[in-house]
Amino acid sequence: MPSSGRASVRSTSTASAASSPAAPPEPEAASPPGRKHEGGKHGGGKPSGGKRSNGERPAAPRPFGQREQPLLARRTVAGQVFTLQVLVVLLLVAAAALALVLQSGHDSTVEARNRSVAVAQTYANSPGIVPALRSPDPTAILQPSTEQVRVKADVDFVVVMNTDGIRYTHPLPDRIGKKFVGSISPALAGQVVTENITGTIGPLEQAIVPVRDSDGTVVGLVAAGITISRVSGAAERQLPVLLGATAGGLALATAGTALVSRRLKRQTHGLGPAEMTRMYDHHDAVLHAVREGVLIVAGDGRLLLANDEARRLLGLAEDAEGRPVTEIGLDPPLADMLASGQVVSDEVVLAGERRLVVNTRLTDRAGGPPGSVATLRDSTELLALADRADSARGRLRLLYEAGVKIGSTLDVTRTAEELAQTAVPQFADFVTIDLMEPVLNGDEPTPGGSLQMRRTASHGIRDDAPLYPVGQPITFVDSTPQSRSITSGRAQVAPDLGASAEWQAQDPERAARIVEYGINSLISTPLRARGVLLGIANFWRLERAEPFEEDDLSLAEELVGHAAVCIDNARRYTREHVMAVTLQHSLLPRHLPEQSALDVAYRYLPAQAGVGGDWFDVIPLPGARVALVVGDVVGHGLHAAATMGRLRTAVHNFSALDLPPDELLGHLDELVNRIDQGEAGAEAPLTGATCLYAIYDPVSRRCTLARAGHPPPAVVRPDGTVEFAEVPAGPPLGLALLPFEAVELELAEGSRLVLYTDGLVEDRTRDLDVGLELLRTALSSAAHTPDQTCADVLGSLLPAKPEDDIALLVAQTRVLPGEHVAEWEVASDPAAVSGVRAEVSRQLAHWGLDEAAFVTELILSELVTNAIRYGTGPIKVRLLLDRVLICEVSDTSSTSPHLRYAASTDEGGRGLFLVAQFADRWGTRYTGTGKVIWTEQPLG
Repeated sequence: MPSSGRASVRSTSTASAASSPAAPPEPEAASPPGRKHEGGKHGGGKPSGGKRSNGERPAAPRPFGQREQPLLARRTVAGQVFTLQVLVVLLLVAAAALALVLQSGHDSTVEARNRSVAVAQTYANSPGIVPALRSPDPTAILQPSTEQVRVKADVDFVVVMNTDGIRYTHPLPDRIGKKFVGSISPALAGQVVTENITGTIGPLEQAIVPVRDSDGTVVGLVAAGITISRVSGAAERQLPVLLGATAGGLALATAGTALVSRRLKRQTHGLGPAEMTRMYDHHDAVLHAVREGVLIVAGDGRLLLANDEARRLLGLAEDAEGRPVTEIGLDPPLADMLASGQVVSDEVVLAGERRLVVNTRLTDRAGGPPGSVATLRDSTELLALADRADSARGRLRLLYEAGVKIGSTLDVTRTAEELAQTAVPQFADFVTIDLMEPVLNGDEPTPGGSLQMRRTASHGIRDDAPLYPVGQPITFVDSTPQSRSITSGRAQVAPDLGASAEWQAQDPERAARIVEYGINSLISTPLRARGVLLGIANFWRLERAEPFEEDDLSLAEELVGHAAVCIDNARRYTREHVMAVTLQHSLLPRHLPEQSALDVAYRYLPAQAGVGGDWFDVIPLPGARVALVVGDVVGHGLHAAATMGRLRTAVHNFSALDLPPDELLGHLDELVNRIDQGEAGAEAPLTGATCLYAIYDPVSRRCTLARAGHPPPAVVRPDGTVEFAEVPAGPPLGLALLPFEAVELELAEGSRLVLYTDGLVEDRTRDLDVGLELLRTALSSAAHTPDQTCADVLGSLLPAKPEDDIALLVAQTRVLPGEHVAEWEVASDPAAVSGVRAEVSRQLAHWGLDEAAFVTELILSELVTNAIRYGTGPIKVRLLLDRVLICEVSDTSSTSPHLRYAASTDEGGRGLFLVAQFADRWGTRYTGTGKVIWTEQPLG
C-alpha cells in the first residue's frame, strides 16, 4: 500500500514487458551428397561369395573378439540419437519452464496494472466526484464510496487526494490527511501514472489518475493499487502438465530409438557405418564417375539402373528405370539387344544420331542375380565434325536474326528482352541482361559512379532456372567474370562454373543451386556504346556436353555490340519521354480531396506523342460545396503543359476567394490575356484555352456552371435520361471579347454530372456532333457508379490512337440530409444572442456533439453580435453537420469583417481573433443579397 513507504519504486509510466525468448529450432539432419540407391534395386547390399537363401545374403561375420553392443549403448548410432533426443527434450522443458515462470510474472504484473488503472479511471470519471472534492468535507462524502469500490473491485486501496497530494480517503482512517507517497507530478499534468512499488504488504502496482472538471482542469487525483500476489498462480497450475509432458516425451524417445535401431540393422544386414560408406562411395564412383554409359537390365528385361552418361547418350526419361527396355524410347535394334540377355562384344549400334559401341555381360555368374550389364561408348566423330559446320552456319544465321529483331522499338527494357530472346536457344540456353540503374531511367551512367545494376531481362528454355529474377538489384564482386568483363571491356568466359570459385564468390548459396540445376558455363559481355558502360549480358548453357569456348566470345561480342547501340538509342529516347511525363504528372492532381457532396471518378489519358495541356480539378469550398473544373490548353509540348499548370494554380487561387463561376472565368480570361502579352514574340505561341467551372451545393441541390469555349457538360438523371446542359458557350480564354454567363441547375440526388475535354468526342475522323451522340449513347447504357461510367465511356469513345489528351470527370451528386441542417432567423437585437445560443446548444445535443457546444456558442455569439452591430437585417444562422461542423451567419451587408489585434486598453476588437483561434477555418463569401461569414470546426 502507498502509505507504507516509498521503497523499490521501479517505474513512473506504463511499460510493456519483454516477450520470453523462444527455444531455437533443432537443425534438420543433412542427407549425404550424391545419388541414393536402395540395396535391392541397385545391388547396394553387402557382397558375399555364397548363394543367397530366400532372397537374402547371409549377414557378414563379426570380427573375432568383438562383442555385440546393446541397442542403446553410447557408442552406437541409436545410443547417440537417444542421448541427443533426451538433451533436446530436457532443453525444451527447461526453456518452457523458464518461459512459463517469466510469462506468469509478466501477466500478473500487467493484470495488476490494468486493474488498478481501470479502477482509478472509473472512479475519477464517476459523476459527483468533482463536487465532492469542492465540498467542505470531501472525506465524509468520498470515504464510504471508495471503500465500497475497493471491496467490489478486489483491490487493496482506493485513495482520493487533492492536487497537493493530501489524502481524503484511505482504508486506514489514521492515514487520512497525510501526504500521499508516490509520483503525482505527471498526473497533475494530465497523464495516467503507474508505479511498481514494494510496500508493507509486498510488491504491488498502483495507478494515479487525474480528476478533471468540465473545462479540463485537474482538480484532484485518484490512486488505486493491488498486490501482484492476488493475480499470480498460473505457473503452479501448469507445472504438473509440463512435467507429465516431459515424462511422455522421454518415453516416446526411448521407444522410438529402439524401433529405429532394430529397423536399421535389418535393412543393412548387420553392416557397420564404415562398410556402408565405403560400399556407397565405390558404387557411386563406378556408376557415375566413368565417361561410359552403364545400363543394368534385370532377367525379365526391366531397366534397373542407368548412369548419367547412359542417360545422356540415349536421351532417357527420368522415369525410365523400372520399365522394360523395349518401352523406354530406344531404337529397336538396341532395345532388342539389351532385352535378349546375350553376351555382346564391341557391337556398333546406331542410336539416334550417335554411333555407340555396346558391350554386355551377364550378372548371374558366381551366384549373382539374373540379368546383364551393358556399357556404351560414343564414337560419333564424323557427327562432331558435321556439328561444327552446322554451328558455323547457325552463328551467321543468328547474327542476321539479331540485326532484324533487336531494336524494333525505342524501349530500353523491350530491346534487352529482344537480345535475350534472339540468343535462345541458338547460342545459349539462358540469357540474362543487367543494365545500370541510370540507363533504365533514361540517364547516362556517370564514369566512376556506382556499378549497381538491375536484372532487366531474362529468357531461357525453361522457366524454373535459379538465376536472379527480373528486377533484382545486383552489384558484382571483383572476382566474378562479370566484374572482369566490365574492367577489361572484353567478354569473359567461365567454362566450368562448378569449379569456378571466383564466380561462386558472388552468391555461394545461389551458385550451388545453379550448378545443381545443371548450368555449367557462362559468357559475360559488357554492353558499351560510345565508350559508356550500359550494362552486361550473360549467356548460360545447360545440359550440353560442350561448354562455352574462346571461339564463342567473338559471337557474343558481335551480338552485344549491336544490341548496345539499340539500347543507347532507346535510353536517350526514354530520357526525353520521362522528362515530358514527369512534367505532365507533376501538374495534374495526385489524388482527389475528401468531400461529401459528390462521388467522383476520373480518367486522364495522354496523347501518344507529346505532352498535352488538358487538366481537371475537384476543389472543396466552404458550406460543404464542391467546385468541378475541366480545362484544355490548345496544342502540345512543354509550353502547353506549363500554361496548364499556371491556369490550374490560378483556378485554385480564385476558388479560395469563393467567386461565382462567371466571375472566376472573367479573372482567368484576364490572366491568359496578360500571359499572351507578356510572352509576345516571334517564337512564343499565343495561348488558347477553354475551361468549364461548376459549383455544386449539396444542401440546395443546385449546381452553378459557366464555360469558356468548352464542350457542354452532360447530365445523367437518376432515371437514365441524358441531356447536355444549355450553358452559354462564352469565348475561349484570352480573347476578352464578351462577359461570361452562368446558369443554375437543380440536380436530383444520384444525378451524374459528366465533364470532359474535346479529345474524347472529337478527332480527325469524327465530328463533334457525332462524338456527342456517341457520348449520349454510352452514358444512357452505363452503370450507375462513376467509376464504371468512366470505363464504359472510354470503352465506347476512345480512339485506337488518341491524338489529343483526354480528361473525363464523372461526379454523382449527394444531398446533405435535412436533419443535418439547422437554420434560424435572428432579430436585430443584442438580446436575441442568448436565444440563438440556447437553440444551438439543443441542436448540438440532438446531433450528439455536446462537447462542441461551448466553442460553437462562443463563435456564434461573436459572429451574430457583429452582424447585429455592423450589418443589416435580416440576419440568419445556419448549422451544417458534414465532415466538419459548419457555422454560417448571413446578412444583407457587403461590409467584410477584418481580423485585428486589439490593444490592451481597447474594450473590444477581440471577437474575430477568438473565432480564428477556436475555429479550424473561417472566412467570408459574398452572395447576391449580401455576405456569409462561415467557420469550420473538426468533429473529432
